[in-house]
Amino acid sequence: MEKNKIGFINRIKWIYKLTKHGLFMQGLRNNIAKIGIDIMPYYYFISTKENAVPQKITGEKINSDVTVFDESDLKLIKESISGLEQKDFLEDIKNGDICMGIKHKNEIVAYSMIKNKPFYFRKRYFHLTDKDIYIHSLYTFDKYRGKNISPYMKYHRYGLFEKEGVIFHHAITEYFNKSALRIQHKLNAKTVALYLSIVLFKTWTLNFTLRTYK
Repeated sequence: MEKNKIGFINRIKWIYKLTKHGLFMQGLRNNIAKIGIDIMPYYYFISTKENAVPQKITGEKINSDVTVFDESDLKLIKESISGLEQKDFLEDIKNGDICMGIKHKNEIVAYSMIKNKPFYFRKRYFHLTDKDIYIHSLYTFDKYRGKNISPYMKYHRYGLFEKEGVIFHHAITEYFNKSALRIQHKLNAKTVALYLSIVLFKTWTLNFTLRTYK
């Protein structure tokens, strides 16, 4: 939730939006996690430009250039969104991550973070080669939602990284995040596996493979 939307009335509106977009279970999971029982089923996807369906921004015309963001943009993002206090984007950048997104009239529309090195997600290891990147922390600001911006940004990232020899775009999407799952299906991403991660009181982590897909 964006920080300028915090408050009782805005929280009610937020819950309504979650329900409207099929995200009630996602919100429930997040709230249960706050008391120390963090149960997260999630899908692992890999997509390629060859199999992806081209995407366009819908509605009113806005700037459509996908660019690399700098430190000032990252600081603004962190100040604008509630719940990002624990995330150190600047440290991620120092470790080789890239932040990309769209701006319209000097206002941030959407962003995502990109890793190009092997990584751990909730203590499960994922390997990346020179032909792979991992996209995470994708976010579109409320003002610009409903315009197909996330799928558009994902699709245009293929061309930007193709010049560097990157073919495979990896992503993790929570099982209950129906909105994010629709984006993966729009781009015709391949489902690799369904995993389950359980973190108890931020101390014990259990990982399971529920299903792999051919």
